[in-house]
Amino acid sequence: MSILKTTITSLMIISYVTLWGCSKEQPAVEQIPFVMVQQPATSLLDQKSYAGDVQAKQQTALAFRVGGQIVERYVDTGDRVKIGQILAKLDVKDAQLQMNSARAQLESAQSAVKVAADEFKRFQQLLPINAVSRSQYDAVKNQYDSANAALKQAQSNYDVSANQTGYNQLVANKNGVITERNIEVGQVISAGQPAYQMAIDGDREVVIGVPEQAISSIKVGQDAWITLWSKPNDKFAAYVREISPAADQSRTFSVKVALKEGQSAIQLGQSARVFFSQNIQNILSVPLSSVSATENQAYVWVVNPNQTLHKVNVTLGAYGRDSVPVLSGLQAGQWVVVGGVHLLREKQKIKPVDRENRAVSIKEAGI
Repeated sequence: MSILKTTITSLMIISYVTLWGCSKEQPAVEQIPFVMVQQPATSLLDQKSYAGDVQAKQQTALAFRVGGQIVERYVDTGDRVKIGQILAKLDVKDAQLQMNSARAQLESAQSAVKVAADEFKRFQQLLPINAVSRSQYDAVKNQYDSANAALKQAQSNYDVSANQTGYNQLVANKNGVITERNIEVGQVISAGQPAYQMAIDGDREVVIGVPEQAISSIKVGQDAWITLWSKPNDKFAAYVREISPAADQSRTFSVKVALKEGQSAIQLGQSARVFFSQNIQNILSVPLSSVSATENQAYVWVVNPNQTLHKVNVTLGAYGRDSVPVLSGLQAGQWVVVGGVHLLREKQKIKPVDRENRAVSIKEAGI
């Protein structure tokens, strides 16, 4: 009996040891990840963009030709106006008084001319019969000439006064949109002082500010394209029409970019963005997702022929929208990792694939 118990106990111990050994985890086998790679591009599409707003190609200031007090204002900022439309009026009381005075002077001069003419005509009849002397005749003729000169002066003064009375109305000289109002009812303004700014109907353009370090790359006539914030998927062809000759206080140059198309779809005041593109040859570039940095040193992961990774420090140029130029540290034939670079490590084994998940055969650079 004791032998049987001993045998059963031994079998139980052996079974327990066997089960415990089977339950131990097997050491994990490292998985070799698939990593997307590509060779650096040998050309770079350099694209820069600047924000701006849509303005009229032609704008004008509207002002009264005479000074006075504003008594009526009919339009405001944003209103559309037509040629001949009355925009504002001045008080005409003073101008009316001046015109009345000029009219009175004109009537007095007309009467003086009539009297002088009658007297001169009488002396013309008396001179041949020696009823008056030559000196008397000359004196009357001079009075007649002076009266005519005074009449012309009075007529001119009256015409000016009449015109000034008519100038009390500010009238639109073009079709367009009021973009700025500078007057209020009751305000006294001087002749020529801008009352409104008007954008004349017609071509549109986008005005942008370009910093001084980038202005040398933009030329008059250069092609560009424009997008609107309200329609980011629509593109409109354009060109550089004008570059300001001097920068403003913020060291920014004003650049006017005129539209080649889409005039009817673009409204004044809309926010826009202007894009300039330039294809640069014989320069290496990599996607932004290929670049990482440690302690301000940029680097990329390069794949060795044995499909292991090697960190390569690089010197970069100005960052673009999707890529960045590599000035040094990289060769044209090398393969670099695209994306997920922060998850990788030195000498890690990978399975390189291209963007279509096809296996890539890595060779020595230049082979």
